[in-house]
Amino acid sequence: MTSPVPPRESDAAVLEAVATGIPAALSDLGHLVRIPGMAWPAFDQTQLQRSADAVAALASDTGVFDEVRVLRASIPGTEEQGQPAVLATRAARNGKPTILLYAHHDVQPPGDDALWETPPFEPTVRDGRLYGRGAADDKAGIMSHIASIRAVSEVLGDDLELGIAMFIEGEEEYGSRSFAQFLSDNKDALRADAIVVADSGNWDSVTPGLTVSLRGNARFTMRVRTLDHASHSGMFGGAVPDAMMATVTLLSTLWNADGSVAVEGMAERDAPTPDYTEATLRDEAGLLPGTTPIGDGTILSRIWNKPSVTVIGIDATSVAAASNTLLPEVTVVISARVAPGQTGQEAYDALESHLRAHAPFGAELTFSDVDLGDGFLVDTSGWAVALTRDAMRDGYGVAPVDLGVGGSIPFIADLVREFPAAQILVTGVEDPHSRAHSPNESLHLDTFRHAVATEALLLARMNEAEL
Repeated sequence: MTSPVPPRESDAAVLEAVATGIPAALSDLGHLVRIPGMAWPAFDQTQLQRSADAVAALASDTGVFDEVRVLRASIPGTEEQGQPAVLATRAARNGKPTILLYAHHDVQPPGDDALWETPPFEPTVRDGRLYGRGAADDKAGIMSHIASIRAVSEVLGDDLELGIAMFIEGEEEYGSRSFAQFLSDNKDALRADAIVVADSGNWDSVTPGLTVSLRGNARFTMRVRTLDHASHSGMFGGAVPDAMMATVTLLSTLWNADGSVAVEGMAERDAPTPDYTEATLRDEAGLLPGTTPIGDGTILSRIWNKPSVTVIGIDATSVAAASNTLLPEVTVVISARVAPGQTGQEAYDALESHLRAHAPFGAELTFSDVDLGDGFLVDTSGWAVALTRDAMRDGYGVAPVDLGVGGSIPFIADLVREFPAAQILVTGVEDPHSRAHSPNESLHLDTFRHAVATEALLLARMNEAEL
């Protein structure tokens, strides 16, 4: 691949086409947000199919793709099919490279509707932000692809010779269970020289970020049993350990006094981080005034380069149903984030060994529903990374920041395995106040405009490259 020279003379036309197309892109985004497409079987699956069909229609209407299909792949080890994904492809012409554009159309459940200031599936604009479930994560990623393709197609017309594949997944929030099989089934159609994963964030609402590291994950369910049946707390309390006591005691061993992870075998990565103040953390995370941060080292090293362990679910007697009873068992779901460079399997093995070694009073532990994902470190030396940084600078008007991200995108490891020669570019439209996965999720509208401009410039400049 020759290093492409950005075609500066076309920049103004591309940026003008982007600006003209933003109202239509936001209207289409609002339509997508209205579709409550959630991949969990407990939700109406016809809505997820409706969401996939809507994305396919948007792709077809660009007039750019040779073929647009809604496909499913099997889930390995089961007889089930995965959720509907959209695959749109156009072949490269005259020796041009191919770029793969990824996003996902499924969304997180809204949670408690009462916590939303406006209905979660009714897109609402206020204070320069678009509110709604999926407005940022990741239907804005879809529309950044569609809007940038529209703009570049309008400017270049028949001179658009870049190969483009667009893969819009339908189960990212549900664990991407058929992702690897989908890649295998459609390997030839998805093969590309560069891959844009539009599912990350930015430094802030005005400063773009190129994600260069991601933590892995290890999530699992643990059941703690101490009794074969419930017993009266007055008759046996003080002599018999109940499951809640054992669970609380056991969980407390996972952290040091400062809140850092105390599990032997969970690794840390040593890498520099940009300046980031506690005041910024408090503002972006919503930390209460009397609550202190946890961990040690720089704040961003704790988020980007060190592990974390969080209890994200618990099954026990509810407050409303509480009685004077010793619980026989308690079940918890534990989610760990894994430092880049360590596999999810290694981290899980360390966690399970730690928990078994520290189980109090001989409590019986059972582990199930293990879900693992590896972290990712970007090779920043490639031509596509340089081209993306330039496009970000020109699209936002601000130099980009290389970001680590505390979250996980485990399927990137699948992309690297299937397409080892491709350069992975992890971008996104979120900012620190987007509240993805939370009530009142929102998209900063100016960030969206800049993200579309960036991707349109990237596509136009890649169109000048030659293999």
